[in-house]
Amino acid sequence: MKTFSAKPAEVEKKWVIIDATDLVVGRLATLIALRLRGKHKPTFTPHVDDGDNVIVINAEKVHFTGNKREDKRYYHHTGFPGGIKERTAKFILEGRFPERVVEKAVERMIPRGPLGRRQMGNLRVYAGAEHPHEAQQPVALDVAALNRKNVRSV
Repeated sequence: MKTFSAKPAEVEKKWVIIDATDLVVGRLATLIALRLRGKHKPTFTPHVDDGDNVIVINAEKVHFTGNKREDKRYYHHTGFPGGIKERTAKFILEGRFPERVVEKAVERMIPRGPLGRRQMGNLRVYAGAEHPHEAQQPVALDVAALNRKNVRSV
């Protein structure tokens, strides 16, 4: 029996939509990363982008467990000496681009390199409930029903 290896031309990509309302960020990010890489498929091939296209809506309504909303810090560097900057998760979620919390969580679970960047291109995150991908007829994935720990209500 030979090992199956998918070719890029044979890959069938689906569109999945996830409503992130009241979901825990880390648990949501692991499921999204799994879908983006294609590890949920029996035809998974590590060097081929065979994951699905994932749309996340209501990213501003995600939750953290414990005190992470106030304590978790996101760092970036300006490029100048002493230019390290930090922001809390609460500051980002209440700011202009709350979807960046979900994007960063998923990005850090995807392998770095050209393939990982291509897989991250299949992720679309929107702060509100509106998205411009109705023509692709995305299938809804109910993350809350998969495990009771995926949902956190305040």
